[in-house]
Amino acid sequence: MAEIFKISSRTNQHILRARRARDGREPDDIFFEGVRLSEEALRSNVTGIFAIAADSFGSIDRHRQLLKKILDNGTDILQVPDKLFNSLADTANSQGIVLVAERPRTGLHGLLRSGKNGGVRQFIYLDRIGDPSNLGAVLRTAEAAGTDGVIISKGSADPFSPRALRAAMGSSLRVPIWEKAGPAECFEWAKKKSLCVIAADVSGTKSYAELDWARPSLAVFGSEGHGLDKEVLKQADEIVTIPMLNGVESLNLAVAVGIVLFEGLRQRGSSGRVTD
Repeated sequence: MAEIFKISSRTNQHILRARRARDGREPDDIFFEGVRLSEEALRSNVTGIFAIAADSFGSIDRHRQLLKKILDNGTDILQVPDKLFNSLADTANSQGIVLVAERPRTGLHGLLRSGKNGGVRQFIYLDRIGDPSNLGAVLRTAEAAGTDGVIISKGSADPFSPRALRAAMGSSLRVPIWEKAGPAECFEWAKKKSLCVIAADVSGTKSYAELDWARPSLAVFGSEGHGLDKEVLKQADEIVTIPMLNGVESLNLAVAVGIVLFEGLRQRGSSGRVTD
């Protein structure tokens, strides 16, 4: 049965482990900070390892309900002085609660199990996305658009880092993810699955809206800084662009992904067919 333990030592093994998880030095752990993210973690059925709550946490009903849910989930809570908690926090104005949990399994197996969109499968491939906040925002957008899975290339940010988790607001726990995928293996998999590979790039001559998105596809996006390499573009069946006015050269990655994915969702509709 889960319990609440009072801890005051900065060198307690759980405190040290939480710091390592926060800094990405515990490969099997992830660090959720704040009420909303902790609630999302529990809603997404992650396996909690332990939670840490500041002495001042629990003054309102929502906080007390969260503590109860954590205990009901079988996860112990360490209650610590506010000063000690603040030394753990990754945010400037922490809410006084942290949940350390097991990192979800990622990989090709998750994508193989996914299947939404009325039978029309839609995936995205992200090539070398270094900004964790941008990556998290893309994952949130992907979930909102009903995407079947997100493939993240080698050299990208960690989708389960604290900054990425905050930007994703829980979506990274529910969208199937294949991490550290090489372009060659990704495109080989796409061809085996008869996915149309569609690259979004400023070099495209066709608008994204002209394309038929009511077919199984893999949409490919690069970072705002360097776009997509020629070798990646060579793998594409189609290269599209997002027309822009007033001399604007590029959009924020999550915005660009949202424009493309929601056009696909509009075309497929709830039945998976093209709609007007």
